[in-house]
Amino acid sequence: MKCRWCGEKAAMEIPHSRLYLCRRCFIEYFGTQVERAILQFGMFDRNTRILVAVSGGKDSLSLWDILIKKGYRASGLHINLKIGDYSEKSMEVTRDFASANGLELIIVDAPDEGIAHMAKRIRRNPCSICGIVKRYIFNKVAVENGFDVLATGHNLDDEASRLMANILRWQDDMLRRQSPLLEATHPKLVKKVRPLFRLTEREIAAYVFMRNIKYIIDECPLSEGATTLIYKDLLNHLESRMPGTKHAFYFGFLKRKGSERKDEVLKECSTCGYPTTSDSCSYCSLVRNSPHTKVQK
Repeated sequence: MKCRWCGEKAAMEIPHSRLYLCRRCFIEYFGTQVERAILQFGMFDRNTRILVAVSGGKDSLSLWDILIKKGYRASGLHINLKIGDYSEKSMEVTRDFASANGLELIIVDAPDEGIAHMAKRIRRNPCSICGIVKRYIFNKVAVENGFDVLATGHNLDDEASRLMANILRWQDDMLRRQSPLLEATHPKLVKKVRPLFRLTEREIAAYVFMRNIKYIIDECPLSEGATTLIYKDLLNHLESRMPGTKHAFYFGFLKRKGSERKDEVLKECSTCGYPTTSDSCSYCSLVRNSPHTKVQK
């Protein structure tokens, strides 16, 4: 097949748009989708100080790469989650990328005992604990280092699967909050954005391959059996039979949702001083129940 844009040999098929693109045109397409996402939601401009949450996986590294390629001011933040060899490999890949591109990278350690031990000690799902820890540290580092925006590598597959889960369980609060943009509603909260929401996991995998970006291929060993993987499988099955299903599902939700959002009443955590809806934030409540972990102040 030939590239629809330039006539060269196609390297990538995009079924939902009925597009065949060569390597050069696909990379241009990828950048255009990110720019459209940024402009659509007014996420940031080229004077904004952006902190990219970088795990070492293809999503976050592709986001960091395209933002730098497009001229944005983007530094990276990596959290060492202390999940054995997986975390060591993730940190090594992230460091190599930052070093090769001359980029600022901040590395922060998770609580002393690590995610796996915390989960076992307090008998909770590792993924839920990991989410609490990462969200807290992402925001804290961004606020304390004067960044304007925190950007994460969530893609269309992530957002569509999350939407499916929230609808099936009728999580009204989660549905109200689900958006590629969450504005800062407190001096100690930073604006959060998801510039890859227009791109699928498959498109991101193609981008890092074409850009020769090395990333950690292994899945997190603690994610086995995670429900989000089940929702992704279901959506992938629908997408294979009906291309464009993910886009119609998630973009339709955003269109109907509009800009209306009910802001929560925030107070400051009695332990760390960061915003929460209760007396103690989720992070401090978590580490309080894990006696070997110290709250970061």
